[in-house]
Amino acid sequence: MQYKEQMMKIAIAIFIGSIIYVLGLQFFNEIQSRLLGAIAFLVVLWTNEALHLGIISLMPIILFPALGILSTKVTTVNYAHPIIYLFLGGFLLAIAVEKTKLHIFIAEKILGFFPTTPRGMIFSLALTSAFLSSILSNTTTTLLLITIAIFITENAKLKMRFALAIAYGASVGGILTPIGTPPNLILSGIMQEHSMEMIPFFQWMWMVAPLVFLMLVSVSLLLSIGVSDIVIQREYKNEKLDITQKKVLFLLGSLIVLLLVNAPMRPFWGGLGLSESGILLGFGLLLFIAPFQILEWSDDGKKVPYAIMFLFGAGFSIAKAFSQTGLADELASYLLHMTTLTPIVLLLSVAMLITFTTEITSNTALISIMLPVIYSVAEQSGINTTLFMMVATICASYAFMLPIATPPNAIAMSSGVVNVRNMIRYGIVLNLLGIFFIVMIAEFFWKGVLS
Repeated sequence: MQYKEQMMKIAIAIFIGSIIYVLGLQFFNEIQSRLLGAIAFLVVLWTNEALHLGIISLMPIILFPALGILSTKVTTVNYAHPIIYLFLGGFLLAIAVEKTKLHIFIAEKILGFFPTTPRGMIFSLALTSAFLSSILSNTTTTLLLITIAIFITENAKLKMRFALAIAYGASVGGILTPIGTPPNLILSGIMQEHSMEMIPFFQWMWMVAPLVFLMLVSVSLLLSIGVSDIVIQREYKNEKLDITQKKVLFLLGSLIVLLLVNAPMRPFWGGLGLSESGILLGFGLLLFIAPFQILEWSDDGKKVPYAIMFLFGAGFSIAKAFSQTGLADELASYLLHMTTLTPIVLLLSVAMLITFTTEITSNTALISIMLPVIYSVAEQSGINTTLFMMVATICASYAFMLPIATPPNAIAMSSGVVNVRNMIRYGIVLNLLGIFFIVMIAEFFWKGVLS
């Protein structure tokens, strides 16, 4: 990035932050207005990418104490949140899967179950992407699969649809587990912060599975419109797993079993009570130790996306600042009039607000800002707090319209086979379908489970 361009983007962020600060003074106190201005400054930088993600994400450590929002100690402790170490373990497992090329084996096996028609391939790519994204990051999943998708065919129309199937599938499947996307992890962190009852790992999967299924079918049907029934020739190698792949597969299988045993299944089983952060980190560290020794810290340790971990720290710092400065309660007081609406209309309002706002800003930053507000509104109005926070969290991952909305969207655009117009055309339909499905499932399924 050129010097002038970078300075212009930083200047825009400072200008917007200053405007938000001045406007905030009309409704909030001095400290709360400073917080709003600082958040606006950070969000603009995250959006226009004037600086590296990691640099921006470390700025709260400087800004919050300098502006009198939080002390350095209170700010930095958020960068050591247990959820961050849960994600670190997940990153290490993802690096091992990529290093051993286990993802290619899994993808080939799944793709082989489906017919060689455009519709069959679109569904198989979306399903494969969704499955991998539930255990890996959606960014990693999309990067690993996008090249497979665009080389299956020479037809430009199909290339575009296959690339979107990978990107949309990653976003759809990422919500299947509590560790699949950053917003899910932030929700877990904030629930821990407020001593709320956590949603067990497999209960979460059971609750969101119908939503994932409906969205995968919707993505596949939508992307299949207008594509002729052409048979696509595929040739796969029938290679067997090597010893390193078997080791990683054994660890993944053992991890799933341990998470299952650890999860409480009342009234039959109270669970082991182990920390899920400790479990994930422990399995990640096993990859460096005999008899596994899949990873080497000197090489593979460099692949850990520390900038994403700093982003989590920034998100938790923002959430802490919202609570400690009283801004969350102030915003909640302005939003309380919405609680006169029926619960389903209130759910719909929250879903639409989050879904379309996250199209133009970081879903991690947005959900960090909104969850404390939604928590305060729910607490003051007596509605189901966990239900509303979960709806907001899922909607933050279900943005399909713009390249800047999610990393998978951006990766699909970078492939060169997708343009913005096509992404908006398909994405707005999926946004609306996602909002509808989330609200209906929340109202008629999740409410009963969480009550």
